[in-house]
Amino acid sequence: MADLDVKTLRLFVAVCECGTLARAAGRERIEASAISKRIAQLEDDLGVELLVRRRRGVEPTAAGTTLLEHARSVLFTVDRIASDAAAFAAGGGVQGRVRLLATASTIAGALPDDIAAFMRQPANRGILIDLEECSSRELVDELRDRRASLGVCRARVVVDALRSVPYRRDRLVLAVHRDDPLAARSSLRFIETLDAAHVGVARATGVHAMLERAAAEVERPIAYRALVAGFATALAVVGAGLGVAVVPFELARRSAGGEVRLVALSDDWAEIGLVVSFAAFESMPAAGQRLVEHLQLRAAQAAR
Repeated sequence: MADLDVKTLRLFVAVCECGTLARAAGRERIEASAISKRIAQLEDDLGVELLVRRRRGVEPTAAGTTLLEHARSVLFTVDRIASDAAAFAAGGGVQGRVRLLATASTIAGALPDDIAAFMRQPANRGILIDLEECSSRELVDELRDRRASLGVCRARVVVDALRSVPYRRDRLVLAVHRDDPLAARSSLRFIETLDAAHVGVARATGVHAMLERAAAEVERPIAYRALVAGFATALAVVGAGLGVAVVPFELARRSAGGEVRLVALSDDWAEIGLVVSFAAFESMPAAGQRLVEHLQLRAAQAAR
């Protein structure tokens, strides 16, 4: 197969987004016949039909839809390369790029503020940070294979193949509606919540696994009234009076509405230590090392 041409990929995306060759030609300032020829050659190179020609325009086939997703990703990377190169040409070259992975509960906490403080410092303005949300398992795999520079997660997630330094501390709390009898409690154990209807958060999260283990230890099920994709949604459901939810305190403090009360969980496992993890500090680019040191400093300042 011949090498894929970036210009052809860009034209293919334009056709899919515009719905007709004519509109795509107008957007890209090229003749429609030239676009048709390029896409026909692309179909020939790949050995699959990419577009279905209809009376009112064109639509991607199943193969075309798959290519469309890949093409957008490739074009995003190509455009970013061009942007970085332009920055160097202008004398303000990018000093580094850090791919930082974090779990959902961590991103909902203090991490974005800490990153923003890092990027506001004049010495770091040329550093680009790609912050991506992922599960604990994905984070470990990406760091271990060195596809990402850093990860922020719970300390117990880290495996022997990785190194880590302490970051911040958080704790799990019970979010309840203000009219719920549990709202009058200052603290309670998780086992005391098992008679209530729970709002669970995505089974892939570390918090969900922790709660399932805690319930299994006392041989009690968790009565889920709803399962939602994220903690912010869980807080909204609790605010509507549909159940209780176990959520990280920092997230709840920022996001809970006036209808929600937070009750401390006294279980030992409810205390969460967060760490910054990486494969090897010494071989990490300078931008990543600087970010690690900054996150540690911010955590130390917050702990005072």
